[in-house]
Amino acid sequence: MVTRHVLDVISHRRTEMIDITAAIQELLRNSAFRNGLCVVYCPHTTAAVTIQEHADPDVAHDLLLWLNQTVPQHLPGYRHGEGNSDAHIKSALVGPSVTVLVQEGKLLLGTWQGIFFCEFDGPRRRQIWVQLLGQPDQP
Repeated sequence: MVTRHVLDVISHRRTEMIDITAAIQELLRNSAFRNGLCVVYCPHTTAAVTIQEHADPDVAHDLLLWLNQTVPQHLPGYRHGEGNSDAHIKSALVGPSVTVLVQEGKLLLGTWQGIFFCEFDGPRRRQIWVQLLGQPDQP
C-alpha cells in the first residue's frame, strides 16, 4: 500500500521551525495505515524538513541562530537575484526529507524527537508531502 497526503503549513517569520509531528500523527490516525514507512518531503528549494528535539523550544531557537549566523541573509558575492541565496543554502544543509518508521499506526520517534518544517524564506504558505508505504489495517 502506498498513499500520498498533502499537509499545508503556514510560516509567520522569515526563518522558523514549525513542529509538524502532531499533524503527521493525526494523518496516520485518520488512515488505514498501520506498519511501514512514513516519508515526509518538502517540495520547496528554500525550506526543509528535519527531526530534532521538540521538548525544549530553545533547541529550535539555537539551530536557527547558528544557521542564520553561519549563512547570513546578505553576503557580498551572492549572485542569485531574488535575495534569498541564504535560504537555498540552508535548505541544502538541512535537507528535503525524513523517513520515519511506523508501527501500529504510530510514528516511531525517540522520546525527545519531533518532525519539523524549517522555513528559511518566509512568511509563506507551503506544502509538505507525506507518503506512507507499508501495510494497511487488516480486518
